[in-house]
Amino acid sequence: MNKIIKGDKVIVIAGKDKGKQGQVVKVLGDKVVVEGVNVAKRHQKPNPMRGIEGGIIVKNMPLAISNVAILNPETNKADRVGIKLVESDGKVKRVRFFKSNGSIIGA
Repeated sequence: MNKIIKGDKVIVIAGKDKGKQGQVVKVLGDKVVVEGVNVAKRHQKPNPMRGIEGGIIVKNMPLAISNVAILNPETNKADRVGIKLVESDGKVKRVRFFKSNGSIIGA
């Protein structure tokens, strides 16, 4: 189980966009794409077969997963994530929790 997954609200803790917050759009191995963070302009060639227009497009580029931390909504600060086993309905599930206060993420 990954500590940061798609849909998590994160804050950038290192790099040129330090302090910016956003939602994880995609996880690519050891990199994450965060909405509105690490934005770059790219030149796009037109492709009429696919209906793609040419020009300069704005694109979210990936960040190293080590440069982001999950945002704790209770404290509104960056937090570390732990994984623990919780039993419910006779089944054991792995859940993520905030290290600072122990509350379960997404519950």
